[in-house]
Amino acid sequence: MLGFSSMGASVAAAAAGAPLLLGAGASGWTSYHVRPGDTLWDIAAAHRTSVRTLARVNHLPSRDLITAGTTLRVPTRSARPAPVRMTTYRVRRGDTVSHIAVRLGVPISRILKDNHLDRRGRIYAGQHLRVPAQSVKAQAKAARAAATGTTTRAYTVRSGDTVSAIAVRMHSTVAGIIKTNHLHRSGRIVTGQHLRVPVRAASAANSFAGRTYPSSIVNAAQRNRSRLASRAVPGRDATRRLIVQTAHRYGVDPALALAVAYQESGFNQRQVSVANAIGVMQVIPSSGEWASTLVGRRLDLLDARDNVTAGVVILKALTRSASSRRQAVAGYYQGLASVRARGMFVDTKAYVRSIEALVHRFD
Repeated sequence: MLGFSSMGASVAAAAAGAPLLLGAGASGWTSYHVRPGDTLWDIAAAHRTSVRTLARVNHLPSRDLITAGTTLRVPTRSARPAPVRMTTYRVRRGDTVSHIAVRLGVPISRILKDNHLDRRGRIYAGQHLRVPAQSVKAQAKAARAAATGTTTRAYTVRSGDTVSAIAVRMHSTVAGIIKTNHLHRSGRIVTGQHLRVPVRAASAANSFAGRTYPSSIVNAAQRNRSRLASRAVPGRDATRRLIVQTAHRYGVDPALALAVAYQESGFNQRQVSVANAIGVMQVIPSSGEWASTLVGRRLDLLDARDNVTAGVVILKALTRSASSRRQAVAGYYQGLASVRARGMFVDTKAYVRSIEALVHRFD
């Protein structure tokens, strides 16, 4: 569940104390030829406008990716734009560029470009990276504002569910679910049963898997949720067939792909987490970017077929790089670099156990 979300140029302008952003109705427009490595975020910031405005004016179907050589309409710059204020971020053990991008709400390409990193984004603990100051402030503010205590979420048991699987999926605990619902200590549940699942209050707002995300990420997730609500998506049986077909195409064990998809979303393409993990395979945009490079075309994570393709090719890459399938599965959940550097977290171990049980079920 790895990836990025784009940060609007309005944030950059606010951070730099720039004048009001130019809208679609601004006078003075010119052409800009997209160069390799450019992002809409960079172009918008350089021309004192917003990503949303550029996407609308140029009739772009997505704000995530643009192609080198494309010509865009951009506002004419009458003066040199004020620079975005930058600060440093100290890399922690287990960090990856994609994790940092998600945490700060900054495109991966921006971090790579500002720090002269290659496409692999190799970083090391203790390294200082240049990042937009406003994004660091927003993340710190969100972390301070994270609520304490717990709340409960409603959950209806589906066929094949176990208490441990529900606990992992909703970032709760087996003991908490059993206690809250007065279940037998064996955790026996039945299809259709209504449960109250205790979660940390912060998790119900801006947190996911122990991380608190800035409002830009949460808002992007809400937008994707709204888009998917208006789209036609395949049913569970059709989704299962799609996963099996895609797994065969890319040489991945279909039972493993089905297990991950079921654990992540219950085969539900409309599911979007607060971390903006999207669809059946719960892929975040930065991982979607990576998967796009692996298959040689842009993948639309809102499209079920592309979403499944992204998840499957990521699984394939992880199984090739990891020392075991257990480690590959842990890498899908926690990030392979983090697993190698820090070992599996407690919730990661529970995730892996659940996947292993589901693989036997789908085998």
